[in-house]
Amino acid sequence: MTDLITHGVDFSGAQGGGGSKIVVATRHETGEISLERGLDRNRLVTRIRETLTDGDRHLWRIDAPFSVPVAVFDAHDLERDWLILARWMSQFKDPRDWRRALRAVDRKEKKRLCDRSAHAPLAPMNLRVFKQTWTVVCEVLLPLVADEIDLPCLRPTDAPVSVVESCPASVLHRLGESSRGYKGKTADNLARRKSLVRLLEDEGLVLSSSIRRRAVEDPEGDALDSLLLLLAPVSEATPQEAACEGWIW
Repeated sequence: MTDLITHGVDFSGAQGGGGSKIVVATRHETGEISLERGLDRNRLVTRIRETLTDGDRHLWRIDAPFSVPVAVFDAHDLERDWLILARWMSQFKDPRDWRRALRAVDRKEKKRLCDRSAHAPLAPMNLRVFKQTWTVVCEVLLPLVADEIDLPCLRPTDAPVSVVESCPASVLHRLGESSRGYKGKTADNLARRKSLVRLLEDEGLVLSSSIRRRAVEDPEGDALDSLLLLLAPVSEATPQEAACEGWIW
């Protein structure tokens, strides 16, 4: 085995497989960083599967909630087993159908223990997030379960490829930085992206001039979000709830 190769994925829950909006940043064992844009969810699954057989160890950090609070399991009479939840979610025709079923029982948008611990800004069922939650579980993680890819806490295996949940806002919080102000087209937004790119470089990322430019010039912040997920995750003990709720790395 060689050194760990890390991938940061800015995910999209948009209709049509993600609308080719997914961005993947990769930190190779040499320290070189590459940026791949324009993936849809099917292509993302394929890319993750490809890394199973290349002889390297891979960590895929995806910016999307992998599960829901234990209260949702209990409210819908689901055993506290993530695979049971994932299969239940996949029975709904689309994210909105799933969210309607949730809100028919409880309209509160509860956070998970990991959301509170990592200072994630939004709950998995929030109006701005629920599409990402449903699509990453049903269209990315469930297909990967068949390949026995390692999903730490949720479905751990000995595979050389691990897929975990992460959150750029949580990374910034850990670094003592605000997660606000870098998405947009104003001069202040641009200046904020420049400062965050400098922060990434101070944290050890070696960015080429082209990647640096793309991160600064992208008003939606997608490239910057994917690069933030290349920073080393915090290694910490996880609580019992993480076995069904997941954990943010």
